[in-house]
Amino acid sequence: MAEHEYYEVNGRQIRVRPTESGQEIDEYGNFHRQPNHFTKGFGEGENPVEADRYILFWGKGCNWSNRASIARELLGLDKAIKVEIVDWGDYEKPLGWEFVNSPNHINKETGAQFLSELYYNADDDYEGRTTVPALVDYKEKKVVNNDYHKLTNYFEVDFKPFHKKNAPDLYPEELRNEIDEMNYWLFDNINNGVYKTTFCRSKEAYWDAYNSFYAAMDLLEERLENRRFLFGDYVTDSDVRLYVTLARLDIRYTHQLGHTKHPLFTYKNLWAYARDLYQTPGFWDTTDFAAIKKHYHIDCNPGNIHQIIAKGPDEEAWLLPHGREKL
Repeated sequence: MAEHEYYEVNGRQIRVRPTESGQEIDEYGNFHRQPNHFTKGFGEGENPVEADRYILFWGKGCNWSNRASIARELLGLDKAIKVEIVDWGDYEKPLGWEFVNSPNHINKETGAQFLSELYYNADDDYEGRTTVPALVDYKEKKVVNNDYHKLTNYFEVDFKPFHKKNAPDLYPEELRNEIDEMNYWLFDNINNGVYKTTFCRSKEAYWDAYNSFYAAMDLLEERLENRRFLFGDYVTDSDVRLYVTLARLDIRYTHQLGHTKHPLFTYKNLWAYARDLYQTPGFWDTTDFAAIKKHYHIDCNPGNIHQIIAKGPDEEAWLLPHGREKL
């Protein structure tokens, strides 16, 4: 294993994350997102289910972590699981997510300045990208779970003793198999679909991802014609996962997709559905359009040397009546 590289920040030696390579691209140019590393669950024999032990780190621009923050809000886990929003710092070296919202950029629970420090505390040999969401055990000062596929499910099931009174059942037992199937489909075609067009390295891979994304959008538009949410008249885990992509579609993802076949507002049902969710507490208060634009136009776009951020969306449009309550 190569010797680790360190960078001095305010007198502290911070380990630099490895330079990103083409390891997420297969021989045909298709993009395959890196697997989650910390996937251990919660409960007996695993990470203990306790209040005042964990903190959720998430980034406002990141759809993968936004859904964990939404689930935490909807379920009322704010008294059991702390939260801190991370962002990119101003350093040239690839130091990753920083605790820019903490005093002096030092997270008080762990003493760390960068999320990567808590990744390496958990596994000194970790070589992947340090991603959000990350659930950190601040008693142990280490990441215990970064599995965005299942983290919301852990909040919904394992942390149920800490749900607020009358919390919504986002993952009802009788629908779990169907929700799991929907979530897998959403990930492949919608959530990760936009990234498969962005990071692919062949024309064939691009058009395959592009066509799959818009075909999936058409199917969702049809599904939502006669039902308020994906599984009927109440919000489930799948709605949370679809929403975070829709909220970013016209701001940034249409740029990544290339030729914009259909902006969100051209879909009658999906656009009304997205507004319905946005106007629900737990969704609107974790959706920051300005932060999302900054993340994609500046933080993730070093070629934007003049730091130009496109105008929009018209946030007032997200508050227009949606008419979905009749369903």
